[in-house]
Amino acid sequence: MTDSKVADLAGPGISTYEKVEKILPQNYMALQVPKDRMKALYMIKDYIEKGLADALNLQMVQVPLIVSKDSGVNDMLDRDGSRTPIEFPAGLGLEKRIEAQVVQAATKWKRMALKQFNCQTGEGINTDMRAVRKDYFLDHDHSSYVDQWDWEKVITADQRNLDYLTGVVKKIWNVIYGAGQLVKEEFPELDNGQYPDIPKELKFIHAEEILERYPDLPRKQRETKIIQDYPAVFIYGIGWPLADGYPHEMRAADYDDWITPGVSKAGNPIHGLNGDILVWNPVTKRRHELTSMGVRVTKETLVKQMEMAGLQEDLKLPYHQAILNDDIPLSIGGGIGQARTYMYLLRTAHIGEVTVTIWPQQLKDICAKKNIHVLQ
Repeated sequence: MTDSKVADLAGPGISTYEKVEKILPQNYMALQVPKDRMKALYMIKDYIEKGLADALNLQMVQVPLIVSKDSGVNDMLDRDGSRTPIEFPAGLGLEKRIEAQVVQAATKWKRMALKQFNCQTGEGINTDMRAVRKDYFLDHDHSSYVDQWDWEKVITADQRNLDYLTGVVKKIWNVIYGAGQLVKEEFPELDNGQYPDIPKELKFIHAEEILERYPDLPRKQRETKIIQDYPAVFIYGIGWPLADGYPHEMRAADYDDWITPGVSKAGNPIHGLNGDILVWNPVTKRRHELTSMGVRVTKETLVKQMEMAGLQEDLKLPYHQAILNDDIPLSIGGGIGQARTYMYLLRTAHIGEVTVTIWPQQLKDICAKKNIHVLQ
């Protein structure tokens, strides 16, 4: 059991194409042709961007695809060093070319950008972020090309708590739910009774509580169990070691606060001011992550988390120094997977039905055999 729990920490990807073939549905029939799916997709995109702006007081801004390696603002995704960004020298003719990286997410850049755009308390930004994650296993809901609504908002010290986080999560879910209702009204083929309705409300639960319910199961199996009971959940507390000695999942040490202690409703100690929205995908009959978010670290919790991760050297980087010197504001933020959301709301079996990227021939052959039309 220990080995399976360790292997379960790096992320939700599947490890073989034999497994991918088993989980993709038999006798699949897409609810929409690709052209109509694109119309629905852009309707969802417009609705969610406007909805997030209104619900969270966010403004759309430009976001980088390329950052300087020396800035420290790229997202390393996990804290085990297993997912590294694409690097290249930039600037033809420079005596010393810029060490550039393609972003894996704009998580840390956004917090810096709050100052750049002079956001005040209660104000924030949203971005139409694009990234490349070369170290993903490419399956039915993971691609090397990533699109997200990456958002960030200025908060006060008093708002750094689970109640405030919960309120923000509810607002985001209301926007996603509203987008789903809209496209069902506009495209009746999406509401043919083949799949259950999107849940109107989320179940909120801490990772410790899920472990208590299913102590012998690895993390992904625990998530599957809870989502079968509650088809849309928000799981608090991802990153801190749970009662069994393992975190629910590895999380980077320098943005989400997963170390701050608290007390559960049952009076038990818990940690973390972050979490994920996961849903049950009725097409693939699997867990399906839509978004990660969290209250961001203070200078005190940043130091503690970086020490736990053995990354104290990174505290010298400009991003980390900005937090330590109070040069950038306290914030809350997250990333909502665009293609993941389209896949969920449009009831598709494969992320390649809603986004265009590269896929291995083996996976394309599996999809063709399953009647899944992957865009190319």
